[in-house]
Amino acid sequence: MDFKEYYSKILKERKKKSRISKKFQLVGLEVASLLNDEKHKSLYIKIAKENNANKIFLLAKEIASKNNIKNKGAYFMKILNLIKKRSKIKSKGKNNSIKNENFNHL
Repeated sequence: MDFKEYYSKILKERKKKSRISKKFQLVGLEVASLLNDEKHKSLYIKIAKENNANKIFLLAKEIASKNNIKNKGAYFMKILNLIKKRSKIKSKGKNNSIKNENFNHL
């Protein structure tokens, strides 16, 4: 085995290992898993980074528990956008995050 093959093999093995170093990364991956939407995991990581990761996780968990939703990822985004709009109206455009939003209405 020459060096290129050896190095390629090492890179493939490293690629299989997870490189999560921040809480929001883990939350984003968990949300993608809960919603069965692995295709958009980078989007969920970004959402968890920009908002309250715990509340994002709780929202995803609530949506995942509902059996009558076909596309849980799309439903999650719809609810998230509604919450952001409501939050924006309350704060009159000061902050578009959901860090202080309450999810009791679900």
